[in-house]
Amino acid sequence: MSYSIDLEGRVALVTGASSGLGAQFAKTLARAGAGVVLAGRRIERLKTLRAEIEGNGGDAHVVQLDVTDLDSIKSAVAHAETEMGTIDILVNNSGVSTTQKLTEVSPDDYDFVMDTNVRGAFFVAQEVGKRMLARARGAAPGTFTGGRIVNIASMAGLRVLSQIGIYSMSKAAVIHMTRAMALEWGKYGINVNAICPGYIDTEINHHHWGTEQGKKLVELLPRKRVGQPRDLDTTLLMLCANESNFINGAVIQADDGFGV
Repeated sequence: MSYSIDLEGRVALVTGASSGLGAQFAKTLARAGAGVVLAGRRIERLKTLRAEIEGNGGDAHVVQLDVTDLDSIKSAVAHAETEMGTIDILVNNSGVSTTQKLTEVSPDDYDFVMDTNVRGAFFVAQEVGKRMLARARGAAPGTFTGGRIVNIASMAGLRVLSQIGIYSMSKAAVIHMTRAMALEWGKYGINVNAICPGYIDTEINHHHWGTEQGKKLVELLPRKRVGQPRDLDTTLLMLCANESNFINGAVIQADDGFGV
């Protein structure tokens, strides 16, 4: 007997979908049957991803989104629901980082990370959450209500890592944000959880693993390897599944044992 997660009929909004984990998340949800809204700033890359998803039989739409701009957030969510229907799943993935010692962090550096990773993530979830709440409160008996919000945090939010202190602080905030939302919105059938990836090989950091510093880091990892974006597929699908209604406020380490 086999078991599969079927998201047919669900609409998923994925932020930061133009590359890396966001692109992988979008393709994974589309393969599971969800209609996917690809959100981000690099529209041409989003269009390329949409073509790939549609070429594989999936359904995707593109919206422009700058998570540091509240008007952009409201416009993108409204556009997404107009084009594809009510949002059932949010993958809150947009994130940025800097690499420097804390003594070298400027106010601009601080704002750059916090505005995207904390403020942006919060207001995207708030905008989607408001709509989920409104549907849950006004729905006719038997109507599907609630939803799934998956915030992409990081192992750096659980274990402070050197040279990325501000990033670690921001992801720790995302973890507590997840728990606060789960507590407040859970009674309406909105499940809010977080994934904390360990080191994952993406186009942003791919070059690093071939450097001397990168090789030394890999040697310090429990199984001396970095993950691939696809290694998060099953965790994401579990949290987005219709059947996951008993998982709320969870912070899941997907780190190959790095946090042990």
